[in-house]
Amino acid sequence: METRTLGTGMTGLDVTALGLGCMGMSFAYGKADDAESLRTLDAAAEAGIDFFDTSDSYGPFANEDLIGSWLAGRSHRPVVATKFGQEFLADGGRRLNGRPEYARAACDASLQRLGVDHIDLYYLHRVDPATPVEETWGAMAELVDAGKVRFLGISEASAATLRRIHQVHPVTALQTEWSLWTRDVEANGILDTVRELGIGFVPYSPLGRGYLTGTIRRPEDLAEDDGRRSWPRFTSDNLDANRAIADTVTDVAHRLDCTPAQVALAWLLHQGNDVVPIPGSRKVPHLLDNVGALDVPWDDSIAAELEAAAPIGATAGQRYPDALMKSIDS
Repeated sequence: METRTLGTGMTGLDVTALGLGCMGMSFAYGKADDAESLRTLDAAAEAGIDFFDTSDSYGPFANEDLIGSWLAGRSHRPVVATKFGQEFLADGGRRLNGRPEYARAACDASLQRLGVDHIDLYYLHRVDPATPVEETWGAMAELVDAGKVRFLGISEASAATLRRIHQVHPVTALQTEWSLWTRDVEANGILDTVRELGIGFVPYSPLGRGYLTGTIRRPEDLAEDDGRRSWPRFTSDNLDANRAIADTVTDVAHRLDCTPAQVALAWLLHQGNDVVPIPGSRKVPHLLDNVGALDVPWDDSIAAELEAAAPIGATAGQRYPDALMKSIDS
C-alpha cells in the first residue's frame, strides 16, 4: 500500500495512506465482538494497512487491551497510535485531565495494556482547559526523551493551540473530524495552520460516522444500543435534511462503479499527501471495501460535484451532543 508521511523532517512518521480506526470495535457503536474484531485486524494487516488507531478512552481501556492481545501474536510490529487526556472516575464519569503527572501515568498504563515498549504516535485526546496546554505538551515531550513515545499528536485542537504547542515540541499529527459532511477545518484556519507548520492530518470519522455510506436513512437503521441514536445529526429531521449529501455520494459511486464509502474516502485521500484517513471497521467486508478507495479513478470534476452537494457548513445538526462539544478546543 502507498505510504505517506505525517509531519516533516526528523518529526516525520511514515504510515500507510489509509489507517484503521479501532474505536468502534469496543465502544460507541453497539455490543463488542472481539473475535470478529480480531479477524478484521488480521484482514487489515493482510490488505497492507500498517497504521492502527486506538485510545485509552475506548471502552474505557478495552480497545487497548484488544489491540495488545492482537499485537502479541504478530511477528511484524505495525505503527500504533493511542491517546490520553480523558480520565475515568470511580463514579463512572469522566473529566479532561492534561496534568503532567497524569500524562506520565496514562502513558505507562497504555504501554502495559498494549504490551509494547514504546508508543509510535501519542495523542492528547482533548485539551484540558484547567491545565496550560504547554505544561501537558512539555510532559509529553519528556515521554519522547524517555523513549516511551516516538512522535506526538493532538486531537481536536484549534489553530492557536497548535501554534503554542508546536513551539514546545514539534507536532507530528493532528487528528480531527473531517469528511464531506464535516468540513469545518477547511474554513476555520486549522487546515491552513497544519500545512504551514508541516503537521500531518489524520481525519477521523471520514465516512460521517457511517452516514456517507448511504445505509443510514433513519434512526431505526441503527441498533438500539448504538450511541449515534443520541447524537444530533442522527435525528430523523437531520438525517432527512442531509440526505442530498449522501445521495450525491451514492450517485457518483454508481457512475464510477464503486461504493459510496470508497467515494467518500477517495475525496479525502485526494486532499493531499499529508492526509491519512482512519475509517473505522468492525467487519472484514467493510474493511476491504474501504481499502478499495485507493483505486477509485479520480479527477477534479468529481471533487467539485461532491463539494457542491456538501458545502462547508451546510450539514444540518451539531456533530456532537452538547456535553461533548464542550470538550472541543476552539
